[in-house]
Amino acid sequence: MNPTTLNLLAVSVFAFTMLSLVGPLLNISPGAVAIALSGCAGIVAIDRFGAQGKGGTLLIDLLSRQSSEYRQRILHHEAGHFLAAYLLEIPVQSYTLSAWEALKAGLPGQGGVVVEATAEPDTASAQLSDQQLNRYCIVWMAGIAAEKQTYGSAQGGQDDQMQLRGVWQRQRPTSEPETQLRWALLQAQTLLEKQQSAYEALVTAMANRAPVETCCQKIEAHRVSADLESQALTT
Repeated sequence: MNPTTLNLLAVSVFAFTMLSLVGPLLNISPGAVAIALSGCAGIVAIDRFGAQGKGGTLLIDLLSRQSSEYRQRILHHEAGHFLAAYLLEIPVQSYTLSAWEALKAGLPGQGGVVVEATAEPDTASAQLSDQQLNRYCIVWMAGIAAEKQTYGSAQGGQDDQMQLRGVWQRQRPTSEPETQLRWALLQAQTLLEKQQSAYEALVTAMANRAPVETCCQKIEAHRVSADLESQALTT
């Protein structure tokens, strides 16, 4: 749960607590407070279990986007995914930088990078090779790596980690996913450090909402040798 969600919950609890205390002074009956609280709880439950929390995500994203740092974190996070996917030869189809755009694209969270359908792993039925699985794990962790590189810590990435753990448990049920998570994060951090120039150029392009083709051209114009990518593909 990110800090914005925690703050929103804390403010909500405080507001209802204060309303219950001062309600009698304002001629607001305890029953009305209870009904309001029950109604809010019902809405949250419906959103959580019926809409997978998408409504709450949209609300939190709308409130959070008033902060320029929040918007920049989303941008840098998604640029990390984009760069890793491109360098590891997973074709990128589109990207989003807000919860509303992500919702329309069928993605969870506040943003996302969409790869071509033919490049997505059929994790439900197909057994991925070690090479394929490693590449996807690096891409999933690249958003967290990008945030840490830029800000020293990551606030996003919970969905990425859940997806990695879920796929890993289905694909390699006898192995520990946390080991792979740490390995993939380290590989992503190394990749971003080596391709810092390409990453910065990509961030600028995505900030200007450049099309995917232009973003890829910016990466190509600033990338260094492909030794690291080749190593990640075969490790």
